[in-house]
Amino acid sequence: MSINEIVILVCIGFAAGAFSGMFGIGGGLIMVPALVFFLAMSQHSAQGTSLGVLVIPVAAMAAFNYYREGQLNVKYAVVIALSFVIGGYFGSKLSLGLNELMLKRIFGVLMLVMAIRLIFFSKASPV
Repeated sequence: MSINEIVILVCIGFAAGAFSGMFGIGGGLIMVPALVFFLAMSQHSAQGTSLGVLVIPVAAMAAFNYYREGQLNVKYAVVIALSFVIGGYFGSKLSLGLNELMLKRIFGVLMLVMAIRLIFFSKASPV
């Protein structure tokens, strides 16, 4: 690994961590595109690497801060986490069965749809 690669990885990690702590995002929205564009990784490799980062450390401190402030619904988090494990297994199997171009296009459309929904169709939360 070159110094340039290490610097890029540190920048990606810092940005993903900061956005994860701020907005609850990081892996798919920050790490995957950054790994593809800045380190020329395949979409499959970028997704796998992003998931590898998420295994334990990425959100532990941020989640702890939210918990301390009473802003973490532990029951919801446990149910989602258990479902996430199952969904992640089947999603990865599906992803690995797609070709690179199709996977990039599906990923791009998903990001675009979510961005449009957030920009134009979000309403203020009553809480």
